[in-house]
Amino acid sequence: MAPKSKLPSTDFLPSSLTDPALPLPTMIVFDLDYTLWPFWVDTHVTPPLKPIDAFTVVDRVGESFALYREVPSILHALSRAGIQLAVASRTSAPELAREMLKLLHVPAPPPLPSAIPPPAERGRGGRGGRSAGGGGIVDLDDEIHWEKPRRALELFDAPLEIYPRSKIAHFEALAKKTGVKFEDMLFFDDENRNREVESLGVTMKLVRDGVTWDEIEKGVEAWWRRRGHVTKNLPE
Repeated sequence: MAPKSKLPSTDFLPSSLTDPALPLPTMIVFDLDYTLWPFWVDTHVTPPLKPIDAFTVVDRVGESFALYREVPSILHALSRAGIQLAVASRTSAPELAREMLKLLHVPAPPPLPSAIPPPAERGRGGRGGRSAGGGGIVDLDDEIHWEKPRRALELFDAPLEIYPRSKIAHFEALAKKTGVKFEDMLFFDDENRNREVESLGVTMKLVRDGVTWDEIEKGVEAWWRRRGHVTKNLPE
């Protein structure tokens, strides 16, 4: 787990989640299989793993594996917003799951427009870029701080509860280790049986084919409703 190094920012969240009158969950927890990635890590993956690029790994028999398409931007945006990110998975291959999270990288989002200097200011040494000098061409990449891809594992700054126990046990461990109240947690999972965590006070959003921004918005909407906030009532 890595501490967040930037001040919280909602700039990368959908506008529907940036109403200052509505709070965001303190912690968002994700299952792994068919939630963050489209496979069962303990069934479909044959170790050892080998990265073929920053965003894809292959196993011993040549099968390739990656995160669902929208997951990278989701993890980055939620982390930037100051939301603690955790994992609760009952996989029987916890070490392999952790290895997958280490090897799969998440590309950084493009810089915000506010981070790109206007044309009139490009090439000025005072902005951190190199001077064009003599009318030379200025490489805009020299003017912008481009972030490097990060390991998916690094975006989770709350515990990773990855072991074959009930999700009740996972969430009890999360609450004990972090001090976050159950009612301040939002959980995304692909198995309906795991709604049992709602008996603790956790809000769970069932996903059918991986986490998407649409699912994130609906999940936060459900969390708002359980906390009694008046919202625009997105369909479930």
